[in-house]
Amino acid sequence: MMRYAYYRATGRDLLNGTADDQYHSPQAAARFSAAQGTAPLVPGDLMFWGSGYIHHVAMYLGAGQMVEAYESGTHIRVTPVRTGGDYAGAVRINPSGTPVPPPADGGSTFETWGTGVRTHSTPSVRSSVVDTFAGPSQVSVQCQEHAETVTAEGYTNDIWSKLADGSWLTNIYIKGPAELPGIPDCGGDTPPPPSGGSTAFQTWGTGVRTHDEPNVNAGVVDYFAQPTTVNVVCQEHAQTVTADGYTNDAWSKLTNGAWLTNIYIKGPAWLPGVATC
Repeated sequence: MMRYAYYRATGRDLLNGTADDQYHSPQAAARFSAAQGTAPLVPGDLMFWGSGYIHHVAMYLGAGQMVEAYESGTHIRVTPVRTGGDYAGAVRINPSGTPVPPPADGGSTFETWGTGVRTHSTPSVRSSVVDTFAGPSQVSVQCQEHAETVTAEGYTNDIWSKLADGSWLTNIYIKGPAELPGIPDCGGDTPPPPSGGSTAFQTWGTGVRTHDEPNVNAGVVDYFAQPTTVNVVCQEHAQTVTADGYTNDAWSKLTNGAWLTNIYIKGPAWLPGVATC
């Protein structure tokens, strides 16, 4: 039914195959997770149900209504939308039948693979989940960086991609090489001007990581590919670190709450003029 509706509307056969094929259609111009409900949907968007494998599709009509061929032996019906149970989310089809252009926000479009793939608030599997892709989806990648090492599906990789919504996805689940071609390094967040008693310092070295605790085994918050400016709020003695010929147990807390060993901050082992945390 969905295939025929789009054929009549566009004159093109855009949606051949099963509901599962339609969910993974390369003609998808936008995707909406189950958690988003119907708020972002417009008439003509396709709604899908299934956990892992999509078994049903309906078309959103607007005003909380949808049309569907519910099951064999029943009539086509208009009914209130259902977003409970195994509702998997919705897809907006590009009606032109031409390849979807790169996103306007400056990112690059890539395809994910696998099922139940999660994005996170920081580049760490231990951080909060932002979204879950039931199946392969299109994502807009802004930049990538080295962060937490992840092993999954027989692959190991420490590169994460930052998506257009600000969430992070391990590159393991993005089709392509371990380091995506043509994607710049995130290079760390641009620090705000010193405020609230913070003091600006320069880092040195390459591939420097900050952590959510003053410990090199804690979750990675950011990755500085090159020397950069950081704003230090306070410092304290914590885990002893040996790196690049130096040993130090002093760590600095930055304005974003992350921690950086003082080894990679230009200056003495204990930073002058910075309070103890």
